[in-house]
Amino acid sequence: QVHVEESGGGLVQPGGPLRLSCAVSGRSLSSFDNLAWHRQAPGTQREFVAQILRDGSAYYQDSLKDRFTVSRNFLESTLNLQINRVKPEDTAVYYCKADYGGRTYWGQGTQVTVSS
Repeated sequence: QVHVEESGGGLVQPGGPLRLSCAVSGRSLSSFDNLAWHRQAPGTQREFVAQILRDGSAYYQDSLKDRFTVSRNFLESTLNLQINRVKPEDTAVYYCKADYGGRTYWGQGTQVTVSS
């Protein structure tokens, strides 16, 4: 059974770095077709942030690619998201998504609040 769980959220000051992690279990991390981060700010729809495909290709929402970096850690079986120079508009619940064999697995999300 695949399980996806995010961590690393919290309160962070504007301009600082933040690293989110998503623990993926139940299958080898390398077997997933797609691993992605999405986020949902209050009163808005969930939006795509970044993804990394099985072959390692990474894609980002255009407006975020200068500050966001997605990566995989096979040893720890985690999907990570590095956010640099966080902004108040980055405040959202961040969700991890894993796709395999036509099925999609979502985590419960981790809250990120950017405020001074």
